[in-house]
Amino acid sequence: MKESEYRARGNWNELKGKIKQQYGDLTDNDLTYQEGKEDEWLGKLQQKTGKAKGDLKKWIDSL
Repeated sequence: MKESEYRARGNWNELKGKIKQQYGDLTDNDLTYQEGKEDEWLGKLQQKTGKAKGDLKKWIDSL
């Protein structure tokens, strides 16, 4: 799910907080999604967390 979908559901800020609790080195910039750049955004998160793209998506969806 894209940041914009979470934002539309009104819980993106809550999710960002949960993500940052588990990965304290992630910044707001790391968690800023730009429309049409999902792969680039996930790639940045992959580098910072060491998780595979599919695992990241599942993890974020489970929060």
